[in-house]
Amino acid sequence: MTNRLSRMGALFALYTTLSSPAFAYLDPATGSIILQAVVGVVGTWLVYSRMFLAKSKTFIARLTGKSPVAPEKE
Repeated sequence: MTNRLSRMGALFALYTTLSSPAFAYLDPATGSIILQAVVGVVGTWLVYSRMFLAKSKTFIARLTGKSPVAPEKE
């Protein structure tokens, strides 16, 4: 496994040194879109994890026979 990993690493290093320059240009709007995507992914993950936590608490409460606790409203 280590031999294969080191061989793949050597091939990757060789490949990256042989590549030609791309002469690419990233304007400020591209950075803004990337930042917006990152914020969206983090927000989606937070909402999903909160919903998953609430559903798992309700499921465990049903298994143990206790009444599910209603979430506090702010």
